[in-house]
Amino acid sequence: MSTPSPTGFLLLEDGTLFLGQLVGTPGPTVAEVVFTTNMTGYQETFTDPSFRGQIVVMTAPQIGNYGVNTEDPESARPQVAGVVCRELSPTYSNWRATGGLPEWLAEARVPVLTEVDTRRLTKHLRSVGVMRGVIGVGETPSREALAALEGCPSMEGLDLATVVSTTEPYTWGSPSASFHVVAYDYGIKRNILRLFEAHDCRVTVVPSNTPADAVLAMNPDGVFLSNGPGDPAAVSYAPPAIRTIAERQVPMFGICLGHQLMGLTFGGRTVKMPFGHRGGNQPVKDLATGKVLITSQNHGFAVAGTPEGVDGAPDLAVTHVNLNDGTVEGLRHRSLPVFGVQYHPEAAPGPHDAVPLFDQFLSALRKRRG
Repeated sequence: MSTPSPTGFLLLEDGTLFLGQLVGTPGPTVAEVVFTTNMTGYQETFTDPSFRGQIVVMTAPQIGNYGVNTEDPESARPQVAGVVCRELSPTYSNWRATGGLPEWLAEARVPVLTEVDTRRLTKHLRSVGVMRGVIGVGETPSREALAALEGCPSMEGLDLATVVSTTEPYTWGSPSASFHVVAYDYGIKRNILRLFEAHDCRVTVVPSNTPADAVLAMNPDGVFLSNGPGDPAAVSYAPPAIRTIAERQVPMFGICLGHQLMGLTFGGRTVKMPFGHRGGNQPVKDLATGKVLITSQNHGFAVAGTPEGVDGAPDLAVTHVNLNDGTVEGLRHRSLPVFGVQYHPEAAPGPHDAVPLFDQFLSALRKRRG
């Protein structure tokens, strides 16, 4: 018979306390507390580098029921700082599973606070906004937990792309592929690489701070700007490199953080959202066609603008907007072969609504070749 999990807590920086059962590392663990509305895909969520430095609240009532496997992770290890859920399944059943979620998270020293009223917690974060929090053991926060929370840095001004980026270049895909794409790794997801491979591309993944000259020396057919965590404005080294490459007429495609960095490169600015967009059910309108896409998203910052344009960036046209709050979801340069989207087409929530974006990028690669 298993030993009951100890009582644990989540304390938010506004003083709101939530109690539950703590599984795994006793902590204290501090990070920004966010929520995601994904009903499935918890393993992909927890291994997404864009969630680095965050405690993730799962709004789905139960997680863990289909276990974990070695094929679905978006990176080599769990990236989240902690997990909060209503129910953590003690057993799993799936023919692809290679283990259980609690054991997998425990091995990575990621604490889970379960038996929490996640509906109340999510409504609180939607009303007040995401904020820092601490997970710990016991019914009341210790002095150590309070000190840890006080010392937790704000997500604003935090460059996490440098932290999660690869330190050495590596390749993905067949050496005989028709196209060569250089991908800046600000926290790239593996499914993006899989999709490039499926579109006959060989990808060279480079560190986030790779100089433009080094990328151009690889003679790529195109350049990709990946997703990633943290404040885009803090990745100050990226825009000069992006501009240099774009002005050489090299086709460029950005997703999420890559899209935000594109906006900053050409004069725009980014703003922190009250609670961001995280989940697989965000409606996005394509302004050119009027078509609505159901998209997967994971971001807490956005490019400031309206359907009419981006603040301070006259060379950028807005191509997509979020139908829930009107935020900018897509950009293209008016004269250069550069475009990006805020959402995650590689997550395929539609399930195929957004895959044509990769086709659009390949079309630009073919056009450049003549």
